[in-house]
Amino acid sequence: MARNSITSEKTAILGYGACFAAACLWGTGFYFGRLALNEMSVESMVLYRFLFASLGMLPVVLLHWRRFRLTAREARLLLICAFFGIPVQFLLQFHGLARTTVSHASLMVGSMPVMLAAAAAWFAPKGSKEERLDRFGWLAVCGSTVGAALIVLGASRGPAVRGEPSLAGDMLVLASLVIALVWILLSKKLMETHSPPVVTAYTILSGTIMLAVWIMGPVVLNPWLKNKTALPAFAHVSLTAWVALAISGLLCTATTTLLWNWGIHHVPASRAGIFLNLEPTVGSLLGVKLLGEHLGPYAWVGGGLILAAAVALTARGPYPGASLESAVILE
Repeated sequence: MARNSITSEKTAILGYGACFAAACLWGTGFYFGRLALNEMSVESMVLYRFLFASLGMLPVVLLHWRRFRLTAREARLLLICAFFGIPVQFLLQFHGLARTTVSHASLMVGSMPVMLAAAAAWFAPKGSKEERLDRFGWLAVCGSTVGAALIVLGASRGPAVRGEPSLAGDMLVLASLVIALVWILLSKKLMETHSPPVVTAYTILSGTIMLAVWIMGPVVLNPWLKNKTALPAFAHVSLTAWVALAISGLLCTATTTLLWNWGIHHVPASRAGIFLNLEPTVGSLLGVKLLGEHLGPYAWVGGGLILAAAVALTARGPYPGASLESAVILE
């Protein structure tokens, strides 16, 4: 009994460590994305990132391809999830990042745990008490919403200036979070009957193929188009950008997903959810400290409200949406 207790304790510590590492790595996603965006377009950066991520997920696919069987309905759902979760969400998100700052984008992502809780409560079956939000929960939702509004209000309303937050950029990041929420809710149905890492691996691979068709399709049609489409940047990309892309794909996407899924299978998801609050904290700090970005008073107050709402909601124990956090990729 004593040995089993020690083993369980060690496993729990490793589980919390895996969730901690995943959240911290997720927090670096916008930073490395910004480094790559200095040398290439959004489309090129997102494509290369997910090519690296697919490479990282390939072992998972190869290990499970014989046992992973989907019905026709499940296959359609996976393709819908892949379409919205990869090309739509990430092109929106990084077009937003190209028009705002790493700090602003990271703080906006901090509202995701609260959005998950609200969505779980809103779409819960009638009579379900498990997903219902109490008054405190709805207060946290309101606080997070006000925080996001303050961050947006603190952005410039004029043309986007490089290195400065803009209303257009912040709104694009916010739109990508709504898309991510839809993706997570749809993916939850697949993860009820299939392993979350396997579902995520196939979603990333399918989404990357769609992304490649989306970006390379116009290039193939260049001979018949009046306005030619440029090839994705390659020859003049620096080693710094390639390293940033590799880290974004292999660590910030593939490794984080596997770490997070392993971690929440060994610790309560409601407690692991607290670590998601590290993501916007790490991201905004990297933006301020390494990129020299400036957060205005609205952003500081708004970011504080978002983080306070997320911490208060997740620290209370099991909360609606805790089970939805499996295989979340936010940046």
